Amino acid sequence: MNMKPYLIPFFATVALTATAQQKNEITSVLEILDVTNGNRTVVKEFPYRIEAPNWTPDGQWLLYNSEGKLYRLSPTSPAEPELINTGFAQNCNNDHVLSTDGQQIAISHGTKEDYKSRIYTLPITGGTPRLITPMAPSYLHGWSPDGKELAYCAERNGNYDVYTIPAEGGEETRLTTAEGLDDGPEYSPCGQYIWFNSVRTGLMQVWRMKADGSEQTQMTFDETRNSWFPHISPDGKSVVFITYYKGDLEPGEHLANKNVELRLMPANGGEPKTLLKLFGGQGTINVNSWAPDSKRIAFVSYRIN
Repeated sequence: MNMKPYLIPFFATVALTATAQQKNEITSVLEILDVTNGNRTVVKEFPYRIEAPNWTPDGQWLLYNSEGKLYRLSPTSPAEPELINTGFAQNCNNDHVLSTDGQQIAISHGTKEDYKSRIYTLPITGGTPRLITPMAPSYLHGWSPDGKELAYCAERNGNYDVYTIPAEGGEETRLTTAEGLDDGPEYSPCGQYIWFNSVRTGLMQVWRMKADGSEQTQMTFDETRNSWFPHISPDGKSVVFITYYKGDLEPGEHLANKNVELRLMPANGGEPKTLLKLFGGQGTINVNSWAPDSKRIAFVSYRIN
C-alpha cells in the first residue's frame, strides 16, 4: 500500500512554492534553539519559503534549500546567502545531508525525465553531481559516520521502505518490510543504529534498528501525535523530532503550514518532552540540524502573511 500520498511531483512543489513567493504569502524564519535553556535566536527572516537547515560539521555554516537550490549562510553573521553550485541538479528536495568529514553533500534531485527523485553526491564546495541511486523515487536522509553508506526512503513495488546503498554507488539493500510508510532513516553517531519513523502501528512513531536492519524497536508510543524525522545529537545522547497533532492530517503525511511541536528524548529511550510549539511542519527540521556542540538545533518556522 502506498502510504506516501503527500509526495507530489517535485516540479509541482517548486511551482507552488514559487507562486506563494511571488505573492509574498510566506515568511520563513530561520532560528536557533538552545535545548539546554530554551532560548531562541532568529538568524534571518526570508520573504519566501526556505527549508531544512543543517549545520556544517565545523559549525561555520548553515545550509538550506529554497526553490530547488541549495544555499549557505553564516549562523553568526548572516549576510546575503551564498548559492551552492549543484550543476544540473536544480530541483533539490529538502533532504540534503553532509558527510561527517564535511567534504561532501548528498542530495535528492527531481529529474526532468520522469519527475522522480534520485540521490546524488557532490563536493561541499559545489560541482557536478554524481548519480548514486538510478532507481526512483529515492529520498535521502542519512549518511553513515564512516562515510561508506547512505540511508534513504524509497518506493519499490508500491511500498515505501528504508534502504541503504554504498556512498559510491552500487546495489541497494532493503532494511524494512512492514506494510505502510517507513521514512526518515538517519544513522546514530556511533554507526550502530539507524533511527527512522514508521506508521506500521497506526500513528507515525519513532523507531530504531541496527544498521543492518535487525532489532527494529519502537521508541515512541504517543497516542496524540504523529512523530517524524528523528535526529540524533552529535554526542549520541539526545534525539529531536517533529510532531503533528493527531487528526490534523493522516499519519503518513508531513505537510507544511501546520501547528507542530519539536520534541526531545534520550537516545537510550524515555519520555519525550516538548521543546517548543510553532507553525511549520514540512521544511522545519527535515534533516539533522544539530550544532556540533549538541546543545543547539537550527529550524525554520513560518508565518502566513
